[in-house]
Amino acid sequence: MLVLSRQRDETIVIGDDIEITVVDIRGEKVRLGINAPAHIPVHRKEVYDAIKREKEAEAAEGKVAEAKVESLANRHHHPKRPRPPRHGQAPRRPPPSAPPQAGQVPPSQRPPPPAQPQQPTQTPPQPQTPETPQ
Repeated sequence: MLVLSRQRDETIVIGDDIEITVVDIRGEKVRLGINAPAHIPVHRKEVYDAIKREKEAEAAEGKVAEAKVESLANRHHHPKRPRPPRHGQAPRRPPPSAPPQAGQVPPSQRPPPPAQPQQPTQTPPQPQTPETPQ
């Protein structure tokens, strides 16, 4: 630890960006002024320790929550058994695998495709040979 002596209105420079100035001395208390860039947090030690404990507690809670989510994700899924129909109700049908999009007809309601006409097979023409006299 570096120990420096300073009097009122004297400054200590840390790096290029941080200045600590002795603003006032009252008995046992020393008031300091600190100039530091906004991205460097400046806290009293007891405040810093409280922030650190809070972050550690949040991290621990996050790990517990992650563990719970992971355990739920690793559970085996047991689908519900279909309930029997109530008195006077028609039996339930299973839901369709995917709802039809706008303008589409569900496969169960589509007409069968038209039969393709069979093209007659043609035999290639036989080359004609000129008749030769004998």
